[in-house]
Amino acid sequence: MAKRKVGVWLVGAWGGVATTVVVGLAALRKGLSDTTGLVTSLPPFAPLDLVQWDEIVIGGHEIRETTYSAEAQVLIEKSHVFNEKTLAGISSQLARFDRNIRPGTLYNVGAKIESLAGPLALKTRNETASHVVARLAKDITEFKASHKLDRVIVMNVSSTEPPPPDEVRTWNWSDVQKSLSGKSHSSLPASTLYAIAAMQSGSHFVNFTPSIGSDLPGLDEYARKQQVLHVGRDGKTGETLMKAVLAPMFAARNLKVMSWVGHNIFGNLDGKVLDDPANKANKVKSKDHLLTEILGYKPQTLVSIEYVESMGDWKTAWDHIHFQGFLGTPMVLQFTWQGCDSLLAAPLVIDLVRLTEREARRGTSGVMSHLGSFFKSPMGTDEPAFAYQFQQLMQWVERTAKEEGEE
Repeated sequence: MAKRKVGVWLVGAWGGVATTVVVGLAALRKGLSDTTGLVTSLPPFAPLDLVQWDEIVIGGHEIRETTYSAEAQVLIEKSHVFNEKTLAGISSQLARFDRNIRPGTLYNVGAKIESLAGPLALKTRNETASHVVARLAKDITEFKASHKLDRVIVMNVSSTEPPPPDEVRTWNWSDVQKSLSGKSHSSLPASTLYAIAAMQSGSHFVNFTPSIGSDLPGLDEYARKQQVLHVGRDGKTGETLMKAVLAPMFAARNLKVMSWVGHNIFGNLDGKVLDDPANKANKVKSKDHLLTEILGYKPQTLVSIEYVESMGDWKTAWDHIHFQGFLGTPMVLQFTWQGCDSLLAAPLVIDLVRLTEREARRGTSGVMSHLGSFFKSPMGTDEPAFAYQFQQLMQWVERTAKEEGEE
């Protein structure tokens, strides 16, 4: 099989998820980790000739100033993940990737995220939206050229930004262009500017966050024009994954869900950002719409997300489901989900890189609707139940494997 070089450009490059992705890839490359948690390591994916660990080069945009080793050490000390031996074995690789990180943008990120910025990012505060896009696209283009990469996948794993005005979500490409070129301040959020920059550079875009990113008509128009792929939003890693599995059970058994309450606590940087009500609104909306779509009616729901600093990267969700059975009998299902946020997300990010790169080789463009099982608010599909979403992925695997065999 031909050797390839694939760039992964991480937005939020030194955050917890991105750091775990990079540590994971470096550990896999050195044989210091197995592939537990990677969907693409399941047997059906074997025939697809997916990109390998040593074929991936990391770069990215970040508003803070730190290093991968420093952030990995924080995860070790506060959340007791990784181990010192693994980190020592990959430190030189992490340092090489550090050199590929460039200052991100603070455009419409909100006060909470801006408060985290370092001096280099703060220097960009007066840029217009069009200048932001030009600078970000230039960084990605130079990354691709300097490392002689076959293609680049831009992966947004940054903190959740405040939601934009509602009308932005309906904009076509002409509306987006007018907003970029106008004299007044654009309403486009940072996540959308990153998506435009990715597409302008000829790169593919994956949005793992609840932020809007490329999820508006104009960006799909632009993706098709640029012949690139895009997908999102909001990686489905914990409580919402459980909802997507359990809610179809209640629907299939004709048990009426009267109320579903979920309380979430975690203490990482994402939790700190979500402690701000403006940023939290995007996340709560992303977690709460699923039940109505699956059940066909809206039970009473409550989703709370609270920042508890001592939790570090560990996330706990308590869910209380009050449902009605035969002869009007009320019953209860409760569950507790505890997991390390970045360790749940990182393998899915790697999966999405591999699957996006493989789809790019098929020569398609636009939304990758077959990747809905990875997201809370998946683009390009109206199917909310996890089992059916995963079935769509496996159908794509079968088609792609057949094409591989015919080549």
